[in-house]
Amino acid sequence: MSNGNDPGGLPFETHTADRRRGEDEDPNASHSAAELEAVFDVPVRVSAVLGRARMNVHDLLRLAPGAVLELDRKVGEAIDIFVNDRLVARGEVVLVEDKLGVTMTEIIKAER
Repeated sequence: MSNGNDPGGLPFETHTADRRRGEDEDPNASHSAAELEAVFDVPVRVSAVLGRARMNVHDLLRLAPGAVLELDRKVGEAIDIFVNDRLVARGEVVLVEDKLGVTMTEIIKAER
């Protein structure tokens, strides 16, 4: 676990999972951990998106404290997890002590 700041100045915390070889792992992967070690410390931006809303400028300017912004997601629906603006997973919002967290429920495989 490490703490830091993203380029936007927002605090973030990362958690490292203890990963063991399992059924989900591709035994024919072309890169070993040793080959990838050079990029282990490269920072990436991870975003958990609860939902989105579209509105015109007139409605945007009328927003005030107490206003409710309706999002395009239903309660309990999975949220999207992005790494550097690329969708990589979906998950559920959870409470981690006094902070919000996300439990990954689906990993999105990238098409090549």
